[in-house]
Amino acid sequence: MADLPRAAGRVVAAPLAALARWRNGKPMHPRGAVLDAVLERHGSDRPWGVPFLDGTGRHDVVVRLSRGAGLPAPLPDLLGLAVRLDGGEGRPVDLLLSTTGRGALTRVVPVLRRDAASVYCSIMAYRSTAGPIRLAALPEGHGVPSDPAPLATAVRRRPLVFVLAAARGLGDWAPFGRLVVGEPAQPLDPDLRFDAVRHPPPGLVADGPLARFRAPAYAAAQEARDRR
Repeated sequence: MADLPRAAGRVVAAPLAALARWRNGKPMHPRGAVLDAVLERHGSDRPWGVPFLDGTGRHDVVVRLSRGAGLPAPLPDLLGLAVRLDGGEGRPVDLLLSTTGRGALTRVVPVLRRDAASVYCSIMAYRSTAGPIRLAALPEGHGVPSDPAPLATAVRRRPLVFVLAAARGLGDWAPFGRLVVGEPAQPLDPDLRFDAVRHPPPGLVADGPLARFRAPAYAAAQEARDRR
């Protein structure tokens, strides 16, 4: 049987590569702000059997907050939250989350937002020993601009804080960590490449139709960036 999501990813690969060349190597989320952050994992009250969710630790991480279509403020946009941490042995771990609803069904529905302090979810599911899992960043506070320069100014005054949580299937969110976003990078948006399919957290495997769709699309976009 044909893998329809992967085939669809191959179909959009060529236009994505063209868009990447036009947008300085970034077909989606072309405008963003890169910031230093701290990720603290305290583990979950609900054991998952997944090292990343059950373990504890403090990590200095890099975060990129971005506007998906690059629309100018104050228009709403599909916002993105990307997190990179050191997975050990030179292996990065990348989380890619987008603005969605918070509920059992709406967590897989992309939602346009203006406020960077919004709910972000991994619309793509992960396969694990505990079953299909999604990750979320749930904001503490609100009223943070999503346009890169005003966002950088806002977090200099007051860090942007998220509760990190996981959910199995349609289950409730279970907190396992905290993300505190602070000082902006200089320059504000250096060239970083995040890949949630190739760099999942320990104990999780990117899975499902969206993961298979993303794989060829990511590859095409990154090849276009390499050519630049």
